[in-house]
Amino acid sequence: EILSGVSNFEELSKDTFRINEQELMEYHGYSGVGGRLRLRINYLRSWLHHSLAFHSTHSGFAVTMQRLRGVKIGEHCHLNPYAFIDLMYPELITIGDNVTLGSFSMLFAHNNPTANLFLKQGDYPRKTGEINIKSGAVINPGAIITLGVTVGENSIISSGSVVSQDVPDYCVVVGNPARVVKKINH
Repeated sequence: EILSGVSNFEELSKDTFRINEQELMEYHGYSGVGGRLRLRINYLRSWLHHSLAFHSTHSGFAVTMQRLRGVKIGEHCHLNPYAFIDLMYPELITIGDNVTLGSFSMLFAHNNPTANLFLKQGDYPRKTGEINIKSGAVINPGAIITLGVTVGENSIISSGSVVSQDVPDYCVVVGNPARVVKKINH
């Protein structure tokens, strides 16, 4: 009985891998064996560049690595070590000029119940959305920005905040869910 449970788990795991891979292939317009190979090579390249950026103590190098992945990054930005930018959809993220990303800040341009076919094939399929961090924004350590969010110009996201809705220009937000606690005079 235990062995049949292991077998079911292995089969289900294979199915979820194939389904996730197929979703990514459709998103990128790939098909067939060549498309599958291209997807895997592109993911490996993106992961390598992200890993180099993630561990770098040199912000300029981190910015270059993230740009190579497809993240659109403006001038004079500072990426601290361990800033995480979506592995699967870096092209959906735009970062303006003079933006700071603190250590362990996370930008997720997608959500996906990867291993749960019941949710994935039901009411919770993979979703993607652009993230736009406008010029001058500061994303402090541990903050999470989710898909579809625009962070306003010269706004501050406090440490540990979870931002799931747009943030206006010149605001300080805090908490989970993030809420405006202060307007910045300008």
